[in-house]
Formats: sequence, C-alpha cells, structure tokens
Amino acid sequence: MKAKIVVADDEPRIRKMIARLLTDEGYEVIPVENGQEAVNAFLSFQPDVILLDQQMPVLTGVEALEKIKRISPNQVVLFVTAFGSISLAVDAVKKGAYDFIEKPFDNDKLLLTVARAVEHSRMKGELSTLKKTLSEKRNHVIGENTGMKQVMAQVRRVAETNATVLVHGESGTGKELIARAIHDNSLRANAPFVAINCGAIPLTLMESELFGHERGAFTDAKEAKAGTFERADGGTLFLDEVGELPLDAQVKLLRVLEERKITRIGGKKAIPVDVRIVAATNRNLDDEVKSGRFRLDLLYRLNVFTLILPPLRERKEDIPLLTNFFIRKYNRTLSLDVQSVSPEAVELLSSYDWPGNVRDLENAIQSSMILCTGGVIRPEHLPDRIKGYELAEEQPVAGSSGSSIREINAQMEKEVILEALKKHSYNRTLTAEALNISRKTLFNKMKRYGLSADEN
Repeated sequence: MKAKIVVADDEPRIRKMIARLLTDEGYEVIPVENGQEAVNAFLSFQPDVILLDQQMPVLTGVEALEKIKRISPNQVVLFVTAFGSISLAVDAVKKGAYDFIEKPFDNDKLLLTVARAVEHSRMKGELSTLKKTLSEKRNHVIGENTGMKQVMAQVRRVAETNATVLVHGESGTGKELIARAIHDNSLRANAPFVAINCGAIPLTLMESELFGHERGAFTDAKEAKAGTFERADGGTLFLDEVGELPLDAQVKLLRVLEERKITRIGGKKAIPVDVRIVAATNRNLDDEVKSGRFRLDLLYRLNVFTLILPPLRERKEDIPLLTNFFIRKYNRTLSLDVQSVSPEAVELLSSYDWPGNVRDLENAIQSSMILCTGGVIRPEHLPDRIKGYELAEEQPVAGSSGSSIREINAQMEKEVILEALKKHSYNRTLTAEALNISRKTLFNKMKRYGLSADEN
C-alpha cells in the first residue's frame, strides 16, 4: 500500500516540486499551502508523514506541529526550515518533530529522509497494533455493561499518560485487573507490575515492605531488602486498599510521590525511582480525611485521575459472560469438562445480588463446577445461598402481615435513600456519593420508589 504524505508549503513552486518528486517515488501526496490546511489534511487523510514548512500563513509550521501532536502524539512530522534556522528546527524536534530538512535541500537527501520517516511511522503503527493485541490477550476485564465500557474507555485513555490513578470500587469488583489493564496498555508494559495490599501487611512491616531496609536496620533484618518501589522501578506500583495505610506511612509515601526518591530503613542514600502509581480503595477517602485517618495532601496526589467500578449488582447483564469465562478458566486449571449452565441456573445467578461482586461469582462458579455432573451446571449445583435467595425473598416473614423479605428490603432501601436525599437537600450527586452508588442507579431507584424533592 502506498505511503501517504502531506506536504505543507506556502510557496507554490516548492510545494509542487516536492509533491512531484514524492509522487514519482510512488507516494500518495496531498499538497497544502498553510498550517491550518495541514492540520485539516492530517485529520481527514491520516498520513504516514507530514512535511511542514515553518513560514506559512494562518498557522506557522511550529503552531501546526503543536496542534497535530496534541491530537496524535505518535504522528510522524518532518520540519522544513530555511538555511541558518537551526535553533528553530531543534525546537521543533523537541516539540515532537521526527527530523528536519534545511532549504535549499538536495533531492536525494529529501527522499532518503522521507523514506526513513515513513519506515519509522509504519514501525510505530505495527508496534502499537502488536501491543494492543498482547494487551487484549492479557487483560481479562469482561463486560458489555455500559458502565464497564465507559470504564475501559477511560482506562485506554489514561494508560497513554503517566498520571497517577485512583480506582474506587467495592471489594471484589476487579480493581487489580483494572490496574493491570492500565499497566499493560501503557508505555511501561514491558516493565514490572508490582501489587501490594496495604490492608494485609502488619503495621510494623509496612515501611520495610514499601521502601526496603538495609542489613541490621532492625532485629530481624539479616540482609538488605529492596522494597516494592525499587522492585517496580520503571513500571507500575499498585497500592490496593490504600485507605488502610497508617498515617506515618502516608507521610513517607507523600514524600516519595513528590521527590521520586526513596530511602531504605536504616539507609542514608536516597535512591531515585521511576514508578507509576495506581491506587485502589473501597473506602470513601473524603470521609477518611474528615475523620483524620487519611491525609488530604496525599489524597490530592493520588486522585489525579479517578475510575469508579460499578458493583456486579448494577451490571447483571455481564453475569452470563463472566460465568462462561470462569467455566473456561477452571476447565483448564482444574481439568474439568463443564460445557454450559442451564437457563434455570443462569436465572438464579442473575437474580442474586452478589455482595462479594465478581470475586464472589468466580468462587460460586468454581464450587458449582466441582459439584457438577453431566457437563451442565444446574440449580442443585449452586451454593445454598444462591439457590435459596429468590425463594427466601418471596416468603412472608412471621409477624409481618404477610410482607415478604423483598418487600421489607425495598421499604428499608426507600427509607435510607429518602433520608440521604433530605440530608443532602436532594442533590443527587452528593446523595449518590454518600450511598456509594452511581447517579444513574440513584435516579432509577428514586423513580421506582416515587421519590422526589416534594417527598415529605
């Protein structure tokens, strides 16, 4: 396939000469006469390479370069400048130009530079495609739910940056999977991904685990040890349940985020670290700040970009997809041969509210597969809590005038939502945050229960 090239120069003679030269070499060329037309051609033509002259009307070469790079950082641009303007050309390279060509130029040198730029462009494209394919194979974030699709779109967007990410979600919603997806889709994909659960480490070992220690730093330090920051150097450090960090460790973590250096316990030398932080929590960190259990300045550092994962009860359309994925997974790891799930079992799985979210579903499917006979998971193979859930909801409660558990739960939920709405003056955003549900879920529940600002 022909390589596509945009040639931008306000001098008709030079523009036509370059276009003819490149066309004769087999390139597909679009000549334009100013920087804005170059940007427009870039958007519509999707060229392999853009040649930009500096002195052009509407937008100069540098202005067009900056605009193009903001839209597509990977676009390959060659900068054409007059003899003696080396400083300008160097500035263009610093701003993302692949190379520069001085006027007047030798035709052979121009063709050689363009050929190299085209090869570079195509190699970048192949690398991007390969990386995306590998990422898709490694990432097991499954879902057709609108909320999950939005989350994954945000993951792909933020992965291209070096921004710190804070992932909010209930326990079991897949926060580590999201962190891995960010890492696998970033430029750090080939570097280490190191995960640490801040709630599972004893307080006495927390600093050693994060920052490492030198030999003899404390009684049991028989040899030097690198902490998670050093092990993740060049890659991504995932701090799960970051809200569990003690205040002393929070102070030191903040210092590392600000200075990009760590000092081992018992050490004197500051060690530079290049680490991208993805943190996760199932707590409301704003409330933790108000209660004095979490530092506000650390929250600002961590909360550069926020992802909110919906609980499984809000994405029940994904349950069949997740179920099939777990069946394939445990057929392989447990050497089983389960083929499918009966419609009755799917209905029970979809009616359950999954307080433990995706992790809870995974455990239930694994258990059901072990009990399964005949290759099909049926209701009798499911855990008791799931088999009895729908039935229990329909049973009247003694002394409750025939009200079922479902009706009682609905009334209690209505009262909780109404109380929260009143507390926040019917501000839906604040109410949803207080209830730890999405604004859309709150709106649907208000509609179901007939709640409005006029409710008494």
